[in-house]
Amino acid sequence: MEIKIENLVKQYGKQTVLDIPELTIGSGQLVGLVGNNGAGKTTLMRLMLDLIEATAGEVTMGGHAVSQDTAWKQTTGSFIDGRFLIDFYTPEEYFGFIARAYNLPKATLDERLSQYQPLMHGEILGTKKYLRQFSEGNRQKTGIIGAMMINPQVLILDEPFNYLDPSSQMTVARLISQMNRELGTTVIISSHNLSFVSEISTRILLLEKGRIIKDLSNHDGSATKELEDYFNTAE
Repeated sequence: MEIKIENLVKQYGKQTVLDIPELTIGSGQLVGLVGNNGAGKTTLMRLMLDLIEATAGEVTMGGHAVSQDTAWKQTTGSFIDGRFLIDFYTPEEYFGFIARAYNLPKATLDERLSQYQPLMHGEILGTKKYLRQFSEGNRQKTGIIGAMMINPQVLILDEPFNYLDPSSQMTVARLISQMNRELGTTVIISSHNLSFVSEISTRILLLEKGRIIKDLSNHDGSATKELEDYFNTAE
């Protein structure tokens, strides 16, 4: 699904935290958002998901303005942070809630969850724990699985590698890449982990003070050197 941005601005008081005149993310692209803290990555994702109101401009997904139409929600999976979880649910209840929201039959839910067993490491399903009792790493895994198990046309993940051990980071990177490759899902991820972003992204957007300062094609990690030079200089 194609995503378009036109004249998108977000201000808090007199401070402009995001200003993107024009951006098109083509259907099936895997886009990495990178930048230092405060660059505007999470703000951009929240605007894409209509979680905050734009000061000006619009985001459209598949031709639907996200602030005016809800059709895009049925084909979009996302996880921004732990507030997306329902802390008084068990993982089974949480996944069941998502399945009902997206009209997934029980058999489909079970089959989809089985695909994510390598990420769960036997620590999520069957524990009889509430999500509030989980470690940050297992909460992160639960949120990512919830976003991906619907097989979305658009997947938006903010810092998906946070709180994860190295093997889980590699598993998440593989699952994201696999979904993009096999289902044609348009993927947008933000991360401070340049290694994983460079490894799996086909395009990388570098943000600084709310603006896109570099739009890099990333075939076979071709953007890595330019990103490393930027961050080394920024330090």
